[in-house]
Amino acid sequence: MIDIENLTFAYPGRSPLFEGFSLQIGRDDAWAVIGPSGCGKTTFLYLLSGLLLPGGGAIRIAGSLVTRPRPRTGVVLQDHGLLPWATVEKNVQLGWRIRGFYGPDGKHSPAGAMVDKALVKERVDYWLQRLGIDHLREKYPAQLSRGERQRTAIARTLSLEPDLLLLDEPFSALDAAIRQDLQRETLQFRSEPKKMTLVLVTHDIQEALFMGQRILVLNRACNREAKVLENDMIGRVDFTDVPAFRERFEALRVLLGRKP
Repeated sequence: MIDIENLTFAYPGRSPLFEGFSLQIGRDDAWAVIGPSGCGKTTFLYLLSGLLLPGGGAIRIAGSLVTRPRPRTGVVLQDHGLLPWATVEKNVQLGWRIRGFYGPDGKHSPAGAMVDKALVKERVDYWLQRLGIDHLREKYPAQLSRGERQRTAIARTLSLEPDLLLLDEPFSALDAAIRQDLQRETLQFRSEPKKMTLVLVTHDIQEALFMGQRILVLNRACNREAKVLENDMIGRVDFTDVPAFRERFEALRVLLGRKP
């Protein structure tokens, strides 16, 4: 699904965050990316999304070189990216409105994908109901809780049926119960008939172990080699009670350079 080859990236006037970095992410895999602030986690996500471009090397998704945002990639950011003047329903419809404006050009919308009003309504209504925000469809973002805004952003993205879902610490500011609920829902979406590849950025070790089949560890120093931890406890509600949890937790701490 994703092939990263000899990736190099640096912001102007700063030391490189990535240099000669290579990694492969399989189709329908679930990955968590973890590391300290400033290590390049969000930058990595932006590079995968096409919002930033490498200074060297290449990123290919489904065999195509990433040179711009691709229409089958869904991105959910920390700040939700909701339009403050639009209702919940209008915000969830936004991607479809953009597709309808440009048409199936292969750049802003998948090639050959036509926007049918009945289908759009069906998908928008489905995700509003699935995420428990149908009763809020006429509300504006300022009238919502943070959890409700996050659900709106997720509904907007998933209604478009992406094959790659990129999440930038989407649950970090939520209450524990809401965070756990959305984590479980997200993993369930990923494993449904129309599967998707998931890449989640987090700073939380426990979330990384719950959400990722594989965990990519980034460090503050320039990242040249992919440090990956295999994880077979993804999605297990009782995973903190399993003895192997502590082993993986400590292994991640070591990879992150934290003291015992």
